[in-house]
Formats: sequence, C-alpha cells, structure tokens
Amino acid sequence: MSHSASRTRLADIIFTRSFGRGDITLASGRKSDFYFNLKPTMLDPEGAALLAELTFEALKDDRLDYVGGLEMGAVPLAGAIAQLSWLKKAPIAAFFVRKKPKEHGARLAVEGLAKGESLRGKRVVIVEDVTTTGGSAIKAVEAVRDAGAEIALVFTMVDRDEGAAAAFADAGLAFRSLFKASEFLNR
Repeated sequence: MSHSASRTRLADIIFTRSFGRGDITLASGRKSDFYFNLKPTMLDPEGAALLAELTFEALKDDRLDYVGGLEMGAVPLAGAIAQLSWLKKAPIAAFFVRKKPKEHGARLAVEGLAKGESLRGKRVVIVEDVTTTGGSAIKAVEAVRDAGAEIALVFTMVDRDEGAAAAFADAGLAFRSLFKASEFLNR
C-alpha cells in the first residue's frame, strides 16, 4: 500500500474506532466537545500495523536508538514500532516511563531495559497517542533525560493543536505528528 493510501486508511480507522463527540474532560484538565481514545486503534491489528508503519517511516532518518513514552498510551505504540523496526532491519528498542515508580521490586521509572542496559547517551524519541498541551510527554522527557538520554524529538499520532507545539518549542524539543485533530473535525 502506498504511503498516501496507508495514511488515508489509518485516518478512517481512527475516525471510526477512536474519535468521538461529546462533553469530555481531557487529561490536561481542559474541557472539549470532541475526543480521541486511540487505544481501540492501537490495539486493532490493522490500526497497530499502520500506526507502526507510518511512524517508522516518519522517524527512519532520525538515527534513533530507542522509542518510548509515558504509560499507557506509548506502550502499544513503542512495542509495535520496535517490532516493525526489527523486521525492517533498522532496530529501534522500546521502553516506557511509569507515571510513578513501582513501590516494590526494582522501583524503576523507566521500564523495558535489560539488566545493565541504559539510556545514557542514546538518541530517543518520545511517542504519544494524543497530545493536547504536551504535559504527559514532558513528564516522559524529564524521566528519560534523568536517565541520561538525548531526546531527538517528541512524536504524536494525533496533535489536538491546543498548545503542545508551543510548550515543546519552549522546552527546546522538536515536535511532529502523524495527524492534526482538524483532519477529523469536519469529516
């Protein structure tokens, strides 16, 4: 399938499975009359494959070592991207950042790394399913920077266009998205 056809098909899946209208309070605390819940798309076989394919294509020239982000939204994305990167013979390992470290076991904030493995000095992309103000991604950025990684960029599947780009620019972070919310609002 061509890039254009893949993108169109993924937009259709997101619209059908993950976009809705109604009064909602977003993770940022803001009120909205529309929402995206990307989990039904991320966990759909075709949706997962297309998200991974289009994200991998968008990131393949960024010389990345790792892909990850804040639980829960980044977990299925990072896993799918890591798997596809292996199949494409350009491996990008995955991890995720806990919202708060577990109170037992190793008490890690960053999960998915093998014993002795570290993000120190590695180029990392922070991925997100939906971005509003950027607050969730900034939490992941802080944890990953604390682990010694270099943040190459933040990449989201859907940018709601509600301040995240400015927040990332203020933080000195590059930011890109697969889709803008406006692409779904007038369908």
